[in-house]
Amino acid sequence: ERALEAIRKMLSLEALVRRDGQRISVAAEDLVPGDIVFLQSGDKVPADLRLIEIKNLQIDEAVLTGESVAVEKSPAPVEDEAVIGDRTCLAFSGTFVSYGQGIGVVTATGGDTEIGRINRMLSEVEELTTPLLRQIAGFGRTLTAGILGIGLVTFLVGFFFRGYEFGEIFLAVVGLAVAAIPEGLPAIITITLAIGVQRMATRKSIIRRLPAVETLGSVSVICSDKTGTLTRNEMMVRAVVTPAGRYEVTGAGYAPTGDILRDDKAVDVEQHGDLMEIVRAGLLCNDAVLRRGEDAEWKLEGDPTEGALVTLAMKASLNVNDLGKDYPRTDSIPFESEHRFMATLHHNHSGNAYIYLKGAPERVLGMCAKQRTADGDTEFDAEKWREVFQGIARQGQRLLALAVSAVPQEKRDLEFGDVQDDMVFLGVVGIMDPPREEAINAVKECHSGRIRVKMITGDHALTAVSIATQLGIGDGETVLTGEELEKMSDEELAGRVSDVDVFARTSPEHKLRLVRALQAGDQVVAMTGDGVNDAPALKQSNVGVAMGIKGTEVSKQASEMVLVDDNFASITAAVKEGRTVYDNIKKAILFILPTNGGQAFTIIAAIAFGMTLPITPVQILWVNMVTAVTLALALAFEPMEPGVMRRPPRRPKQPLLSGFGIWRIGFVSALLVATTFGFFTWEYARESSIELARATAVNALVVGQIFYLFSSRFILEPSLSWRALTGNRYVLGAIGLIVLFQLAFTYLPPVQHLFGTEGLALATWGKLILAGLGIFILVEIEKAIFRKCGKAPDRV
Repeated sequence: ERALEAIRKMLSLEALVRRDGQRISVAAEDLVPGDIVFLQSGDKVPADLRLIEIKNLQIDEAVLTGESVAVEKSPAPVEDEAVIGDRTCLAFSGTFVSYGQGIGVVTATGGDTEIGRINRMLSEVEELTTPLLRQIAGFGRTLTAGILGIGLVTFLVGFFFRGYEFGEIFLAVVGLAVAAIPEGLPAIITITLAIGVQRMATRKSIIRRLPAVETLGSVSVICSDKTGTLTRNEMMVRAVVTPAGRYEVTGAGYAPTGDILRDDKAVDVEQHGDLMEIVRAGLLCNDAVLRRGEDAEWKLEGDPTEGALVTLAMKASLNVNDLGKDYPRTDSIPFESEHRFMATLHHNHSGNAYIYLKGAPERVLGMCAKQRTADGDTEFDAEKWREVFQGIARQGQRLLALAVSAVPQEKRDLEFGDVQDDMVFLGVVGIMDPPREEAINAVKECHSGRIRVKMITGDHALTAVSIATQLGIGDGETVLTGEELEKMSDEELAGRVSDVDVFARTSPEHKLRLVRALQAGDQVVAMTGDGVNDAPALKQSNVGVAMGIKGTEVSKQASEMVLVDDNFASITAAVKEGRTVYDNIKKAILFILPTNGGQAFTIIAAIAFGMTLPITPVQILWVNMVTAVTLALALAFEPMEPGVMRRPPRRPKQPLLSGFGIWRIGFVSALLVATTFGFFTWEYARESSIELARATAVNALVVGQIFYLFSSRFILEPSLSWRALTGNRYVLGAIGLIVLFQLAFTYLPPVQHLFGTEGLALATWGKLILAGLGIFILVEIEKAIFRKCGKAPDRV
């Protein structure tokens, strides 16, 4: 509901329209199809419009497409089946005019707009329950049925075959139920999840819904947006091609750190005149400004493409301020979508004047008559350069060509005729939004944990494949486009989606279909997104991951998790924490349930032999709520195990307790029964008081738990190590606290009266410790046997 409300808040409040021959402002909800709407820079588009006139109109459609680069609009019609990102003749409700002006005819309002359709899709998506909640629900039903069954059988045996009075056996069965029910387990699970939330917050991941912590641990597929999540959302020059050769550029984003390489060796730009000239042209024919902020990060003011050229110049050791003073700008032709280039006129202090030009490669080729080489200006082959352009474009890079022309010193005004057909071609630069280094490593880590990573982007197929290849996603060739998805049925898509990892030119419906197709194959899906278009898929996925920096409020409300730094690597860190949380919940269950089993079967054994109960119901509550929960709580703080990302995700339908878990609970329960029942009968046989016998039995149970706690820190790994003893300081703290509790339980007169206990002799404590040590040794032997049998951690 909050996500839907956030969408409504995104709608424009007013619109400038032409009615009755006059321009007037009307409320956006009063617009009707056919209205003529005027747009200018800074406006929010009030409805879906068919553009009829434009003047350098650029619209930021990130909320719909996820792509941060503003779209250049044109009145020219497009194909009917064009995806949203290619509908350049339309303006969509809720998007922003970043540059220029335009006039459009209203084609759709309200729920009929693109953002309205997303609103409807979001309202139709049902929230999914998490694997843990399903498992706990099933576990609760099974446990309840088991306890009721065992209680009934015990009641019948005690009443009909052992001669217990009705009231006596009824109280005994109540004690059995209290013993068997793990009262502290819900608290332990909740606290473990909450601790996971705190840990994730320190790793830039904010959890909005508590159960999502554990769901992250079972994620088998991560569907990620490209821009800003897998990439830096900062354009940079990756390649420079001049008539003299090709140069590669290293570094990341707008930071001016990196080298310019030729044949894999760093070059001195001063020694390469062709490179110096094209870099100088890119810096002078430029309006962008790069500044270093207080946080030491480089911030761009201006166009991202021009910012990449400024960074290139700084990598080439050109002084941005000095060059501007040496070659002051006299006049310019600003970039406009109609002519697709920008040109500037400069005069230096030596009496020379130059025109520098940059623009779309095909446009610049038609304006050049020569090319600049080491031997001077020579004729050039336009077809050969087109082949160069295609080669760079296949690498997913955007192209920008640069040219220069010397003009008379007295020239002070720049006109279109000055740049039509006599420019000297300097070369072309390839620009792209580079992958994050940490994202590359994170993808590798996901693959090692058998998690598939799929890139779903609104960008073009070539760019998507290029970036995906650098990240290690996909096979470097296979890509499905939105147009191809449209032609597939849901069944066909379900058959293909597991084999394809790169999806390009996608729409909101495509993202939602992809998530559903993956879930139909029993995959647990995490989906990233930042725009309004991502909200339905975020809500449908098992774990929706919204971007904290550039994410819209709609996407955040529809998600379970928000990334503070918009970084894919933070998702991998969260998955590790999710797996650790589930491990710790499992450790807590394998610790608490044997305690309950030990108590329950001790009572059953007493009834079976017609004996007095070794532990009273109130003593059972003490053990369950004070000692067992305190000790189990320490397991919630267990650190991440070393191999947590070297095992596959947990299967969604895997039960909370596997066969091994049931065995471990039964095995340890039997050890605790033997210890507890053994010490009770030993004291009772010595004709000790019932209070002393029961105090000994309770302390035997608690001491057994303390020693078993050390074994529980690792489900299969050995606990005979210094790391097992000291790796979790909360374990030692919990044990110290329990020792104090048990001393009070055993020796303080008011507590003795309340619980019916009596003080123990010092020698008895020695026997209890030896018995606890025996439990520890037997559990370690059991672990060693299972390790030798090759038991995998993910199957326990």
